[in-house]
Amino acid sequence: MMDFGFVLSKSSTVDLNKVDLSMYRQLEKLSPDVRTCMACGSCSATCTAAPYSGMSVRKVILGLQRGNDVSAMLSNCMLCGKCTMVCPRGINTRNLILNLCRIHETGGRNDR
Repeated sequence: MMDFGFVLSKSSTVDLNKVDLSMYRQLEKLSPDVRTCMACGSCSATCTAAPYSGMSVRKVILGLQRGNDVSAMLSNCMLCGKCTMVCPRGINTRNLILNLCRIHETGGRNDR
């Protein structure tokens, strides 16, 4: 590969062999409907907090699937439920966010 001395943008390549998916796996056990998310963005479009904080259930799910820390985004959710009402897959996004907050509170431990 040739190096021209500049980079247009940071690489978005995700090495799935090196990603920590433990949080996503725990969320999957508590809210199995997270697997049905097709990342359409309907939740983000109706989110009251999104324009001001960058909160997005879609970004949270994608971030978890990529092994990113999403705890900062969770604190911005107002749990208003608009995202739940517009989800074309019928995902209970409020429950999903609450379960994810519980996982973060316990530090990812399985106390159940």
